Amino acid sequence: MNITFEELRKIKHALPSGSVAKIAQEMGIDEQTVRNYFGAHQYKDGDVVNFHLEPGPNGGIVHLEDTAILERAQAILAEHNIPL
Repeated sequence: MNITFEELRKIKHALPSGSVAKIAQEMGIDEQTVRNYFGAHQYKDGDVVNFHLEPGPNGGIVHLEDTAILERAQAILAEHNIPL
């Protein structure tokens, strides 16, 4: 899946408090790995997430190999009626 880096960050910032921890717990991964998925770079405390960033407008285009974290984040936004 392709998404702009700006869109990816917008989704992360729209998530209600505690959502990163909730996603991490549900998926059995470290919270920092979820943050890294949304563009953070703290690999000491979380895993490297498999995405490729191509330079371009709106922060560039991110190609996500695995969309499970993104899909769960979008579901949380829908559950809370948070539009993007």
